[in-house]
Amino acid sequence: MKLSGKVAVITGGTKGIGLGIAEEFLREGAAVVIGGRSPETGARGEAYLRSLGGEAAYIPCDVAKLEDLDRIIAAAAERFGRLDIYVANAGINDPQKTHYLDITPEQYDRIMDVNLRGMFFGGQYAARQMVKEGHGGAIINMSSVNAYLALDSQMVYTTSKGGVQQLTKVQAVALASHGIKVNAMAPGPIETDLMRRVGSDRQLMDTILSRTPLGRIGTPKECGRLAVFLACEDSDFIFGQSIYNDGGRSFQAFPNPGYKTVTDEDYEKLRQMQEL
Repeated sequence: MKLSGKVAVITGGTKGIGLGIAEEFLREGAAVVIGGRSPETGARGEAYLRSLGGEAAYIPCDVAKLEDLDRIIAAAAERFGRLDIYVANAGINDPQKTHYLDITPEQYDRIMDVNLRGMFFGGQYAARQMVKEGHGGAIINMSSVNAYLALDSQMVYTTSKGGVQQLTKVQAVALASHGIKVNAMAPGPIETDLMRRVGSDRQLMDTILSRTPLGRIGTPKECGRLAVFLACEDSDFIFGQSIYNDGGRSFQAFPNPGYKTVTDEDYEKLRQMQEL
């Protein structure tokens, strides 16, 4: 197993991509600590992971609160004796799709506090623990295909994800001498709560899929397998990179000529997607 004996913290790990990553880490032998704001969702996530036979714990964590970030790192080290992997996955967007001219400082701060400030200091706290332990480690940041694409209905979100990619580079440089590698994942359309909201707009779903060469959305498991690669020694010479696991969404300029409008049956499946 690629992560045998390792301990991982995954923020936003109670559902969706985060839970998919936690599951794949468990399958590769790691103990996992998942963080999230909802105790109910966290308890379900922990129970699910434990049902797989692995070591898992849920710690309440709002990454916009520095004390929560400090607590989840300390709890992981205390419970499992060490910290090897930190996945900064927690993130939010603007459900109102506010136009740039109308975005308030409060909206800006809310998204940036989670998506960039929380990632900045969460990685710092994790790195301090890894440096103290002296065995190196891996940090994986969650970016997005929208760090590259200009999505004007999500101005603050896309700005934050662009910042994540630069943060990843400078973290990698800053931590290289400590044996801590830092990389980012930049997913495209994935089966998550956000994708279900997108899927409620059939025209928008058609637009996304027509510009995704693979013609489908990805899965949390596929994100989890990439995270395993970035966390294990197989990726030790990959440094400060943002890996686009997006089905080609980031570079499909025009609608795929072979794309056919989503069928009623497929649309209903998309609309009713369930979390892990």
